[in-house]
Amino acid sequence: METNDYDQKLNKYDLEDQSIYTGFSSFDDAERYSQEKNGKLVEVSFKDGNDNPQITDEAHLIDKKLHYFVEAGDEYKFIHSSDPGFRDYADELQKIKAKMREDAPDERYIANFEIENSEDPIIVIKNDHFESVTSRERSKYLKHAKVYEIGVSISKS
Repeated sequence: METNDYDQKLNKYDLEDQSIYTGFSSFDDAERYSQEKNGKLVEVSFKDGNDNPQITDEAHLIDKKLHYFVEAGDEYKFIHSSDPGFRDYADELQKIKAKMREDAPDERYIANFEIENSEDPIIVIKNDHFESVTSRERSKYLKHAKVYEIGVSISKS
């Protein structure tokens, strides 16, 4: 794992003739990194519950200017911390959690702090109901998900 100029933790995957970097927090960050390193933007997929990236264009991340997308069937929806609406889901989940536990107001604040600071949180919705909170890295191994990320390819030669 490497860190770029923006203190993002990047994952590096070495392929035969290139290194692929993923883990960018936005499409713009990946684009900037690509320009700085004289690399090329690529879309990579992680399928079948493994951590071996495959270069693809199935999710059209470059055309859509997205940095992350998960496909896990019609019943699942993955909401990344950078997605519009994430904050609404997170706030609602904290209210439900607080009611269930009948927490004091200061404990609700601590619970909210936990979601805000978990590493790159993803909310998993199944059939329009909350299922869990996971990380971007762990989403590769859940529900037979197809995870797509924007990457930067840098030639080894």
